[in-house]
Amino acid sequence: MSYHENTHRAHATPATAAPLSAATLEQIGANGRGVQIPAFGLSERSVGIVHFGVGGFHRAHQALYVDRLMEHHRALGWGICGVGLMPHDAAMRDALTAQDGLYTLVEKAPDGTRTARVVGSISEYLYAPDDPEAVLARLTDPDVRIVSLTVTEGGYNYNPRTGEFLADTPAVAADLAADLSTAAPVTTFGFITEALRRRRAAGTEPFTVMSCDNIQGNGHLAQKVFTAFAELKDPELGAWVRDNVPFPNSMVDRITPVTTDADREAIAAEYGISDAWPVVCEDFIQWVLEDRFPTGRPPFEAAGVQVVDDVEPYELMKLRLLNATHQAMAYTGYLAGYRYAHEVAQDPLFAEFFAAYMDREATPTLRPVPGIDVDAYKRQLLERFSNEQVRDTLARLCAESSDRIPTWLIPVVTDNLRNDDDGAAGGRGPVALSAAIVASWARYAEGVDEAGEAIDVVDRLKERVMAAAALQGEDELAFLRDAELFGDLVENEEFTRHYRAALRSFTTAGSRATIEALRDSGWEGIA
Repeated sequence: MSYHENTHRAHATPATAAPLSAATLEQIGANGRGVQIPAFGLSERSVGIVHFGVGGFHRAHQALYVDRLMEHHRALGWGICGVGLMPHDAAMRDALTAQDGLYTLVEKAPDGTRTARVVGSISEYLYAPDDPEAVLARLTDPDVRIVSLTVTEGGYNYNPRTGEFLADTPAVAADLAADLSTAAPVTTFGFITEALRRRRAAGTEPFTVMSCDNIQGNGHLAQKVFTAFAELKDPELGAWVRDNVPFPNSMVDRITPVTTDADREAIAAEYGISDAWPVVCEDFIQWVLEDRFPTGRPPFEAAGVQVVDDVEPYELMKLRLLNATHQAMAYTGYLAGYRYAHEVAQDPLFAEFFAAYMDREATPTLRPVPGIDVDAYKRQLLERFSNEQVRDTLARLCAESSDRIPTWLIPVVTDNLRNDDDGAAGGRGPVALSAAIVASWARYAEGVDEAGEAIDVVDRLKERVMAAAALQGEDELAFLRDAELFGDLVENEEFTRHYRAALRSFTTAGSRATIEALRDSGWEGIA
């Protein structure tokens, strides 16, 4: 799981706050504080979706959409069974089990308006290490027709440069070597593949695997890696998965920061709810979903989901504008002394930089997006980034960069460096600002900010990227030499020219002066 899914500590609760549970729902709904509670009986729910990776984003997004439908009694058979695999997921088990799957969701608009609701779409939560067979039993239940994922970019266990499945990572290798009919799976791959094997043997139709992670072609990638795992377990099973299991693509969007003790205390004080793990988020939400559900799905479009035939234009827009710009904000802002996203987004100099990256380098690589005014979308992004009510931290945006930069930003670079002879978007576009963003990550990965304070680098490849960053004094391109992260960019003279200049400036002049120099060049690059 990602950095922002792993913050949970004890907190003080005002004496007037009611502990959240099914037994206190009516009390909470009648306390006069404007909290919306489920308009359906919790006993009316039944499980139709199993979800791996129940964190803040899932609970602010997919679970909310299902709750919206349940509110109108349109999806009571599509309740969610959350599944946790990692040691830190035990805290979510404890929180949701004690609260009957309920949690408080607070949406914060830029003008300070807040709305609160108790979400009731999560019917149960299973912590897999407690009882792996219970998870497999749920996955093989014929009523379960969708298995969804928010396991972060790293959870797909693939090389972001080549797209190939990494079969030799320890947990995956252990599941591949084990007889999963008798030994408990450890990974998402093990659980899903064993469940599909059992469903096939029992003559039960396969479920749809629905990725909700921020990866271009997330359904295609999920199909590739899960099929690869299944083929390594059993070639015949792998062929069956390839031919029979649907993997729709999707684009998801909602800024959801870390839940803090201050959030818990504010919810207790403002709404009279003692909630072990509430969720706070912005008021914007979007979900674009490919309509590939042969065994059925909830009527998502009735809850505001854009159900389409082709997700790619929407996901490219979001990944290359929102997500990549988040990375532009993260390192430059942190190095400049900011700690919250809204602080750096409200700084006119940095806002110009973000807009210039989107306009000059990202937008030309996009395809037309049906029904979307891309210029208006970009303006809205800058407004969303500036929402100080959300208080999204730059530390969250800086986390897991080795998964995020290769997935979100490097494709913009490769499109702009490509010879435009294949008819695709992009081709011989500018890369100076993208190179500066990569250079800002390289400077951040040195682990010390411009004030000499230590940076807590959170990354699955922390030792590797920090070791490379430590060599930059003697080899300016040391950071770029990681082919798994950057492909052959280190050999591209145009990119490395801009990268070297930006890295030198970040190192000697600092982040703000570097952005000023880029602006003064007309965003053409530092000389």
